[in-house]
Amino acid sequence: MPDILYTEATEREVAAIAKLRAVNSGNEEHWKERITGYHNGLIHPQKAKPERTILIASHQSEVIGWIAGHLTERFNCDGELQWLDVRSDYRRKGIASTLWNELSEWFIKNNSYKICVDPGNEEARKFYANNGAANLDDHWMYWPDIREARK
Repeated sequence: MPDILYTEATEREVAAIAKLRAVNSGNEEHWKERITGYHNGLIHPQKAKPERTILIASHQSEVIGWIAGHLTERFNCDGELQWLDVRSDYRRKGIASTLWNELSEWFIKNNSYKICVDPGNEEARKFYANNGAANLDDHWMYWPDIREARK
């Protein structure tokens, strides 16, 4: 899709990210607090290391999608995809795949190759499977080597 800009999120985009997350997952104020804490390194998912990033997709200066990930020791993985959301009217346009590609580049730059994700729902599970993830257990999925999945 033309005119989509992919960048690292700054503090000022957290409110827009929280609003987007709240559409499908509830309380906007909760998400603003949680994403701000994650962004600022004050909230840590289980077994997370301090290194993390949040990337956004924007169209005409409006956040339309985002992805977050961090380095981890969970499940003997190197990294974890924490969140991925794309505004419903922008879905099925390759934005989530591009965000995932950008995040996977960040993982590779950080020498993190085995990446896990909690899909959360069947639609997400299909997306991750289509992008090379396999089942880690009944709940989690993973990429054994993200470098191979990108080929």
